Amino acid sequence: MKHSNGEAIDFRSEADLKEQVFKILNFYYPACIDHEKGGYINGFLDDGSINDTTTKHLVATNRYIYIFSIGAILGGPDWCLESARHGIHFLNEHHLDHENNGYFFELNGNEVENDSKMAYGHAFTLLASAIAYEAGIEEAKDVVDNVYDVLETHFWDQEHALYKDEWDAEWTSLSSYRGQNPNMHLCEAMLTAYEATDDQKYLDRAYTLADSVTQKLAGRSGGMVWENYTPDWQPDYEFNKNNTKAEFRPYGFVPGHQLEWSKLLMWLDRHRSEDWMLETSEDLFRKGWELGHDSEHGGILFALSPQKEVIDDDKNYWVMAEAISAASLLAAKTDNSFYWNIYDQLCQYSSEHLMDHEHGGWYKLLNRVNEPYSDVKTSPPKTDYHPVAAYYQSILAFS
Repeated sequence: MKHSNGEAIDFRSEADLKEQVFKILNFYYPACIDHEKGGYINGFLDDGSINDTTTKHLVATNRYIYIFSIGAILGGPDWCLESARHGIHFLNEHHLDHENNGYFFELNGNEVENDSKMAYGHAFTLLASAIAYEAGIEEAKDVVDNVYDVLETHFWDQEHALYKDEWDAEWTSLSSYRGQNPNMHLCEAMLTAYEATDDQKYLDRAYTLADSVTQKLAGRSGGMVWENYTPDWQPDYEFNKNNTKAEFRPYGFVPGHQLEWSKLLMWLDRHRSEDWMLETSEDLFRKGWELGHDSEHGGILFALSPQKEVIDDDKNYWVMAEAISAASLLAAKTDNSFYWNIYDQLCQYSSEHLMDHEHGGWYKLLNRVNEPYSDVKTSPPKTDYHPVAAYYQSILAFS
């Protein structure tokens, strides 16, 4: 594991982890700041050249706000805070539906391309505004309050203690689809909002979501979290069948999401510790690792069938980042060499195959033998939020 200057990276060192955060930020900044239309540029090739100047994805806008806010929290240059504030302004001016409230999912320049109101997008709006507020952007608190109210009014399913998925722009037509993915990111967002505001309602909701998904939903699919559900929250094994590439609704048991829930349970445990959290976190981690780890070529495979057979053996950047984060939190909690060894192994793998030590940033998708599919480093909504978040959580865990 080497720095671009040839020196070894110590992934257990706070200084080296911070340096990796800023290597990512320096890949995107200043080229990602769109001074013409506002917001951010969403598409980059490996060398940093721009390949998409018009797409403005709600999730990408929020993930940029997130990574620049983390840069500010970690003591980065003034442009970190300025860049995050730039995104909050664009969120309020262009993603926000000034007539019906809620946030549009995708823009083309400043024009609405996809006016759907998605729980997934609103999860990242809460995450981004909360971390921006923690970083010192006072006006982000209004976004936190507004998006929480939107989620409570339109998405919250009181009967099942989970969030519904998708509305039309006017809040008149609700999709029958239900998914774990937005609920997972809403748990993350609620934890972030709690840490930023100290408001107990966010911690309570994070707890409820963790229980609903990792206990109730996982209990309906053999102890692992399935992705897609019917309106009454039964596993839907036919929806998007074999389409593991659906960005927000992939088919299968996704090992990366077992590991991501493992991380969230240990994050929740920092604030409200109960025995079931560590037990479930370790269980999901071991299942995600044992079923997903590629012992021949390294890394973690993407998706499994209902029978737990591999149906997608690609290596996705975010899976490795979330696995690193989960391993770091479990290692810090338990000091078990099993987790330390996996943390080191995944950092080594990511350094060798996913991290671009020349230009910065992480490659998006590799095949099983660790070859990239294209020279597109970032397409909407990537922004490398996952590795930045993983480094930040590891810094907190190790300190």
